[in-house]
Amino acid sequence: MLRMKTEPTWTTTRWSRRDFFGAGVIAGLASAFGLPRASASALEKRTVQDSIYTRLLGIRPHLPGHGYQTIYGGSRMPVEVVRAMEEAGEQFVDIQELTTAAGLRLADVTHSEAAIVTSGAYSALLLGSAACLSGSDPEKVATLPQPTWPKRDCLLQASHRLDYAKAFQVAGMRIVEVERREDFERAVTPNTAMIAAIASWERRADRPPGVMHPQEFIAIGKRTGVPVLIDLAAELPPASNLTKYSEMGADLITISGGKGLRGPQSTGILAGRKDLIEAARLHAYPNTMLGRGMKIGKEEVIGLIAAIDRFLALDHDALQEGWTRTAKYLAGQLQGIPGLKAEYVPPPMTVLGYDAVELSWDEKAIPVTPEQARARLRAGEPRIVFNGTTFITRNLENGEEIVVARRLKEFFRDEARRGPAPI
Repeated sequence: MLRMKTEPTWTTTRWSRRDFFGAGVIAGLASAFGLPRASASALEKRTVQDSIYTRLLGIRPHLPGHGYQTIYGGSRMPVEVVRAMEEAGEQFVDIQELTTAAGLRLADVTHSEAAIVTSGAYSALLLGSAACLSGSDPEKVATLPQPTWPKRDCLLQASHRLDYAKAFQVAGMRIVEVERREDFERAVTPNTAMIAAIASWERRADRPPGVMHPQEFIAIGKRTGVPVLIDLAAELPPASNLTKYSEMGADLITISGGKGLRGPQSTGILAGRKDLIEAARLHAYPNTMLGRGMKIGKEEVIGLIAAIDRFLALDHDALQEGWTRTAKYLAGQLQGIPGLKAEYVPPPMTVLGYDAVELSWDEKAIPVTPEQARARLRAGEPRIVFNGTTFITRNLENGEEIVVARRLKEFFRDEARRGPAPI
């Protein structure tokens, strides 16, 4: 019987020698929270002051209260992934053979006809749209990103248009937006080369009633013969999303190799119909076409495959239980501070679908705005970064919630009551 493993949330090699707190404080907190002694010991040693970022470049890392955002570093690569990449760097390999073999593995795990490794999910969007524009016609492949033919429209519902839709335009597409569900299918014309949608609306608590579901786009694509691309860059976990949209009938899907997979943040997956993947491969590195600059190193390809194998072996129920426990712990530690409200918010109720702690406060008692609070916590020690007033705990490693809770208590109970910091 296959033994499932839970997410390893502690890597002692990432901790340095300078103490956050005295040993007595940490020991008491660790005991209260039930941390293993090894974790508490590592927590005593860790600091953001003595990281490699500080030593080499003089910048400070931060403790994450955010999701898998690329701008803040994405996610942490587990030791299995790092070791696989290190080993891959010791040998040479034919890149075409490597990417072909990796594509076969990714096609298998996504239940798709074919797949390729890309340079991030944005690259997957670009290469997928390029494939829909050119097919495998060598003249069209060479012409992009300046198509000379009329069939170049990317049809989107306005609510599904993110900043990342720029990738479609970079490939050479012209974006056509439709507001209302009832108008969408009528907007398909002979010039529609692709329909695109994002999967994240399916899990968002704030989804307006008029927003279409991926299966609606797929059904329209089947009726009209237009390929449908579903962007699920940040939709892992749950693990079922690896196969859900391919099985639903999407012609192309895009996934980030970083974020929830915890592979190299610079990798991604484009999977789908064999003919479209073959067309995308013509544009992709190492070919000297549209995607040549979107290079993926051999180490990154192996890192992604190692991350996929690891992800599939995880006990995802236990992983979710751990995230919930961490968020509830943080919310609980912030109770009883006059003027502050810290409320645990379960995944179905949050925009991103993550466990979170929603912070709010009476600015008469705690005279700082949310912007001022975030700025001061980001500038403080330890450095803490989160968005809005929502603190997401998913990226915290075991024990870091203790550090975060202590700092937030200190800030809202004492420091913030003195008002905004002088300019």
